[in-house]
Amino acid sequence: MVKALKKVKDVKRPVITIVMDGVGIAPAESEGNAVALAKTPNLDRLMKECKMTSLRAHGTAVGLPSDDDMGNSEVGHNALGSGQVFAQGAKLVSQSIETGKIFASDSWKKLISNVKSNASTLHFLGLFSDGNVHSHIDHLKALVKEAKAEGVTKVRLHILLDGRDVGETSALDYVRPFEDFISSLRADDFDIKIASGGGRMQITMDRYEANWKMVEDGWHTHVLGEGRQFASAEEAITTYRAELGCIDQDLPAFVIAEDGKPVGTVEDGDSVIFYNFRGDRSIEISKAFDEENFTKFDRVRYPKVVYAGMLEYDGDLHIPHNYLVNPPEITNTLSEYLTATGVSEYAISETQKYGHVTYFWNGNRSGKFSEELETYVEIPSDVVPFEQRPWMKCAEITDTLIEAIKSGKYQYVRCNFPIGDMVGHTGSLYATICSMEALDLQLGRLLKVIDEVGAVAVITADHGNADEMFECDKKTGLPKAGKNGSFKVKTSHTLNRVPCIFYGEDVEVKDGNFGLSNVAATVATLLGYEAPEMWDESIIK
Repeated sequence: MVKALKKVKDVKRPVITIVMDGVGIAPAESEGNAVALAKTPNLDRLMKECKMTSLRAHGTAVGLPSDDDMGNSEVGHNALGSGQVFAQGAKLVSQSIETGKIFASDSWKKLISNVKSNASTLHFLGLFSDGNVHSHIDHLKALVKEAKAEGVTKVRLHILLDGRDVGETSALDYVRPFEDFISSLRADDFDIKIASGGGRMQITMDRYEANWKMVEDGWHTHVLGEGRQFASAEEAITTYRAELGCIDQDLPAFVIAEDGKPVGTVEDGDSVIFYNFRGDRSIEISKAFDEENFTKFDRVRYPKVVYAGMLEYDGDLHIPHNYLVNPPEITNTLSEYLTATGVSEYAISETQKYGHVTYFWNGNRSGKFSEELETYVEIPSDVVPFEQRPWMKCAEITDTLIEAIKSGKYQYVRCNFPIGDMVGHTGSLYATICSMEALDLQLGRLLKVIDEVGAVAVITADHGNADEMFECDKKTGLPKAGKNGSFKVKTSHTLNRVPCIFYGEDVEVKDGNFGLSNVAATVATLLGYEAPEMWDESIIK
């Protein structure tokens, strides 16, 4: 049984954590800082009048390999909800490859044995970049080289173009050297080719079941080999860019063909590795491969393959059945302790970030710790390009959240407003400014209700994004001038710190270099409890 927290004072008022997803702190004078450029009187007032600090939200502070690694919503919410820093996906996979542990795993042996015994194909599918948020191309290279060393004779690669965690039109910077890499491996007894691909926001990598059509389109592309044909990935990318002007994440699907036939459909007896390490955009395609009685779309043909993910993407539901690296075991989370102590909780977001305030917040755990004490609410997201609806569902989230706060049923409430991140990823400065103004309107509504009920709020973010919409100089934090004096659009997260604002109580903020993992103990303190020893310390005294 979980040890109850020690109560230190009788506190009746609720505590509310508001996560402004993707809202970091950058130089206000930057032309690409959508947070500063937006008219945000409520956020401005909070930052001017309230006690606050800034938090580290990237790199080693959230369990990533180095401080050159940008944070992301998954690891950010893990840290917020667990109060600790755990080695995360990228670091776990890198360590497993370096030690060779990944190649000694039962799943790897099963994958390799299957293709060797059937003289069949080993397929690799995943995000094709070094963004280190969902995947890393170096992991793919290591797996490919080992497959050849172990006697695999045929490999096909299905590449999902990024342009979101890396430069928006950087795909060829990965494709060209990778073609050189596989050419150096190719031999009479080793047949390796890129077989299909497309932009990550068009096919395969949907999350939270927001748009199963993406996954269906990916299935038709990678598995069935259906779609517009090209002689190479480079030809597909350059053609689509010329015709459509798309950035990488939005490039349509493509199939590589020779003599009119796809070079790499997935067939009975093959093995398939989904090499992303992050879970949220890996679960749906894993279900499509893993589930015998799958009903989300018509697969047309369901090849009998051995399928594995880089990690187990859902530890409770065991998705997928086979995986190469054990995910971090995140224990002693905030929700686990609070519910064991009898604290009632409420979590809300829209579909795009619902899993972040539930699954990731609770340490990559599906379900609740207590059906009686916890309430989770998901507001369905619109299935439209985010720059077309930059306000997303922030008003609907606020409507429902206000009802919950006024009900008096919940001692601890948490919510996520996704718009700074989701709209920031589009690269549209204008739309992202609009999203920040929409968020600010809802903050104003919430502050009034927080005052009404005498609550206290911790207003923070999980990482930066909207704060840096152009590529910036690392020293000055200001945009770098590109050709013709224009700025290069940035669609990825930032390395900036994030705000942590305290509203509703005149707290005393400690001196220290705090990170997202310090928030859990801070919440416990505000609720009137002593945080457990394994958590990072509270930000307030």
